[in-house]
Amino acid sequence: MCFSTMLEADFIDVKVIKLKKDEQKKILVKYDSKEKLFQFRWTLYKNDGLVVFRSYDKIVAQNILYIRNKNQSFRFYLKPKGGKSYDVPYVLVKFKAFDYETNEATFELYLSDKNMQISLKYL
Repeated sequence: MCFSTMLEADFIDVKVIKLKKDEQKKILVKYDSKEKLFQFRWTLYKNDGLVVFRSYDKIVAQNILYIRNKNQSFRFYLKPKGGKSYDVPYVLVKFKAFDYETNEATFELYLSDKNMQISLKYL
């Protein structure tokens, strides 16, 4: 199975985002009667590694992403794993490119939500 076919089958939404250094992207996640904020930004690009800070649901994390490595992405679950739901919705954030002229990093955000429970609002 090719990668693009796999993406079409597993992800219901794909969004391309370009960020300059320390520019923060905020996404409002809505499900049931809850609203949660996902935020991320990058702070350093050195030796082909991009340092990304992120937070969601009171969990703060740091990742180092590489374009030409298996560490191209991170994912996070959007709601707690429940007894009924085996397929917990999540977002996958993938580092796609770095433009040295504009000093911008390009990301792709993929939403996996088989039960159509999640609404994302890009702020």
